[in-house]
Amino acid sequence: MDEDSPFIMFQRWPTVQDLAAATLEEVNQMWAGLGYYSRGKRLHEGAQKVVTELKGQMPPTVDGLLKQLPGVGRYTAAAIGSIALGQVTGTVDGNVIRVLCRLRAIGADSTSPAVTEALWGLANTLVDPERPGDFNQAMMELGARVCTPKGPVCSQCPVQSHCHSYRKVRVKQEQNSKKLVWKRETKTSAMPDIEDCVTYGTCPLCPSEPWDDELGVQNFPRKPAKKPPRVERTLTCVVIRPGEEGEDEYLLTQRPDKGLLAGLWEFPSLLLEEESSEMKQKRALCAEISRILGTHLTESSFQYVGQVVHIFSHIHQTYMVHSVRLTDGGTQTQTENTQWLTRSALHEAAVSTGVKKIVKLHVSVDRQKEETSKDGKKQNTTGIKNNKKPPTSKKPKLGAAAKSTGRQLTLSSFFKEVKEES
Repeated sequence: MDEDSPFIMFQRWPTVQDLAAATLEEVNQMWAGLGYYSRGKRLHEGAQKVVTELKGQMPPTVDGLLKQLPGVGRYTAAAIGSIALGQVTGTVDGNVIRVLCRLRAIGADSTSPAVTEALWGLANTLVDPERPGDFNQAMMELGARVCTPKGPVCSQCPVQSHCHSYRKVRVKQEQNSKKLVWKRETKTSAMPDIEDCVTYGTCPLCPSEPWDDELGVQNFPRKPAKKPPRVERTLTCVVIRPGEEGEDEYLLTQRPDKGLLAGLWEFPSLLLEEESSEMKQKRALCAEISRILGTHLTESSFQYVGQVVHIFSHIHQTYMVHSVRLTDGGTQTQTENTQWLTRSALHEAAVSTGVKKIVKLHVSVDRQKEETSKDGKKQNTTGIKNNKKPPTSKKPKLGAAAKSTGRQLTLSSFFKEVKEES
């Protein structure tokens, strides 16, 4: 799905009642390719709750949105409350975190509880009571276009004169990285700025790492070191059968309703717990596919296709792809959690980007096999003339003694034979 997919969803389900009447399968199909698939599911669940439990009316307050709608968190509730309902509340998203941390020179881990609460307090203090929605959108836009993660355009920033990070950079430059001493100013907030921490002692908003002159204002916000993604290897099998109209069909199974990629369709798969040989992988897949189809397959019919790597936000997934082609499609039945789809239908189904990568790999390998097969047939018809070896220099022939006995000649015998022949 492309970047216009959310708008396509609004066109298809213009009201909350329309969305509630849709099936989760339809919603997942429209959401396919956008990532964070749980959002589509939560959107559907929220619409159903509004229609069935709230008489078709959205909660009118931030607190109601937060407590009554599944999947609605603090930021979403505040954004809807301020922009759509006109409630006086600040919003804190990634862009706003960056703007506020730089404005107030907050250098501690931006995901820590102390920093999170401080940022929400600042946002609620700063928000314009007359135009809360416009103010919040302006803050987000400022972070997205001016106060960017890399290459911030400080010269164009409308709040440059209020930015403690920018001031810190200028003073650092003027004093050639000497220790910065700030005069204490009268504060209206109970939480001191980082510049005054020398007076107050340890501050939960202070940076835990030293200032980097080359980064400048990009010293803020400080983020925790990312945890490496969990590494997983999954056995996946592309099961193909001949379709009724001559087009190949692929077997798909549905994932559980909860967890990663909940409710989406995929090729039959098994999580690989430990390293195993290709033979063991085929054996495991053979048993699983036989179970799903209620038939008996042989391991020799499974072919290794290759590997597909797909990165989720917290998982580094490697799919070990195999394939098996069934000769008889008529005996294979379709159940509630399995379905057979043609390649064109598969691309429109509720499948993840990883599944589409697997299809692309399989098609690519199939084409290579077809081209190799065609090349082989051409070589057979033309004989071995096209495979002639390059000409080599003529070497003296061995004599009859070497030909008849098959034994290694002594050096003197070799030259003697050659001399006699010449």
